[in-house]
Amino acid sequence: MTEPRFESIPAVREGLRKVDYLADEGIAGIVYLADRLQKPILVEGPAGTGKTQLAKSVAEMIGARLIRLQCYEGLDEAKALYEWNYKKQLLRIQATGDGDSWSEVEDDLFSDDFLLERPLLEAIRAEDPVVLLIDEVDRVEVETEALLLEILSDYQVSIPELGTVQAKQIPLVFLTSNNTRELSEALKRRCLFLHVDYPDMEREKEIVLTKVPDITENLADQVARIVRSLRQLELKKSPSVSETLDWANTLMLLGIEQVDAETASGTANILLKYQSDIAKAVREFAADKQGMKQFAPGPK
Repeated sequence: MTEPRFESIPAVREGLRKVDYLADEGIAGIVYLADRLQKPILVEGPAGTGKTQLAKSVAEMIGARLIRLQCYEGLDEAKALYEWNYKKQLLRIQATGDGDSWSEVEDDLFSDDFLLERPLLEAIRAEDPVVLLIDEVDRVEVETEALLLEILSDYQVSIPELGTVQAKQIPLVFLTSNNTRELSEALKRRCLFLHVDYPDMEREKEIVLTKVPDITENLADQVARIVRSLRQLELKKSPSVSETLDWANTLMLLGIEQVDAETASGTANILLKYQSDIAKAVREFAADKQGMKQFAPGPK
C-alpha cells in the first residue's frame, strides 16, 4: 500500500501553485482523491487547456519522476510495455561456447539484461516515486486500450519468460484525451474523471501574470479579454492557453503596452492556426476603429 502523498485538497492546490500551475478546487480535489483511492485520472478537454501540464506539475510538486507514454495510432505492446532485445540476444547466441548448454543460454537470453522496458513496465517496476502520463489515449486502437485497462486494474504485468511483475508502489496515473473518439466504458469506470476546459477570464489573466515574466497587469488583462472574445466566435480551433501565453510573450517582445486593432490583427497568427479563423478575427478587430476600447481594462 502506497503511503498518501497529500494531506488535504488545499495542500494540493497550494503545492501546484508553488510550481506555477493554477488549479481550481475541482482539479485539486480529483488529484487528492486519485492519490487516496489509488485510481488513475482520465483528463478530458480541448487541446491546449493544460491536461498534460497537470501531470508534469504534479510530478514536480511531489518530486517524482515523470514517465510518459505518448499514444498514437498503431501503438502496440512492444512499444508500450516491453520487448526483447533481439539483436543482443543474437549476439549472445553467436558468442555461445561449446561448453554452454542450450538451457543455460536460454535462461540467459530471457533475463533482465536483454529486456527493453517501455513506459508501462518501467512505471510498474520503478522503486522510486513516479507519475505515469498516458498522453492522448483516445488515439490508440481498442486492443491497446484493453492492454492499458489490464495494466491499470492490478498494476501488474505477466511476462511469460520472467513471470508476473507486480508494482512495488502504485504510481499516480494520468490519462489525457482530446475526446477525438469515445473511450470504452470499462476504461472510464476504472478512472476518476476530470474535465479541463478553457479557464475563465480572471483565471487566464492570473495564468498570464504567472507564466509571462514582467508582464503588466494592464496588458495581461487585455490579453485575457481579447482571447475570451475570440473563443466566443465560431472558429475551427479556439486559442489554447499555451497559445495565449505565446501571444502574451510576443506582445512583450514587441514592446506593446496597449493592444489596438492593428496590433491584434498583425499578431493573430500567434493565436490562431487556420486562415479562415484569422480572417474572421481580423474582421472582428477591424469592427472597432477606436483602439479596441471594449478590451480596455475596466475601472479598478
